[in-house]
Amino acid sequence: MTRHAQALLIVDMINLFDYADGGRLARRTAPIIGSIQDLRERYDAAGAPVVYVNDNFSQWQGNFADLVARCARAVGVPARIAAALAPKRSHYHILKPKHSGFLCTALPVLLAKLGTRQLAITGIAADSCVLATAQDANMREFGLWVPADCVASRTDAGTTAALSLVRGALGGATTRTVRCSGLFPG
Repeated sequence: MTRHAQALLIVDMINLFDYADGGRLARRTAPIIGSIQDLRERYDAAGAPVVYVNDNFSQWQGNFADLVARCARAVGVPARIAAALAPKRSHYHILKPKHSGFLCTALPVLLAKLGTRQLAITGIAADSCVLATAQDANMREFGLWVPADCVASRTDAGTTAALSLVRGALGGATTRTVRCSGLFPG
């Protein structure tokens, strides 16, 4: 297990979008796929941990690999995401039962074992699971970056409000990835 002060969290991107209003979220998620993929490549090149933090979608007997395979076999945005962001062997994954990646999961233990103190949080939905995970990360005193070009919500207003909360209430950065030359904003 490679220790690194910084880790990338990819929240709920492995997703079939097969729920109420899922099509709308899928359409708004498609434009962020490339930005997350590019950021993931930067973390991989630096040897920094990449952690997929994903809903289990109430599949209590399934696992993450099953979900990735189902998305890869799907059509449209789920298949595009699976092709672009399928986890590599070196990546970690955590299935979460609720909104926050920290609630009732092994994420806090994993991050402690990795020596992580700064988190870049990407994914969907910015105004729900990403924000809940960011709030819990802030309570645990992690440095926080939620890149504006790596999150989406069902509406622009939802994304804007979430990013405003990250900056204002949580003291996190929301710098776009193209404006950050390293792994983490200075």
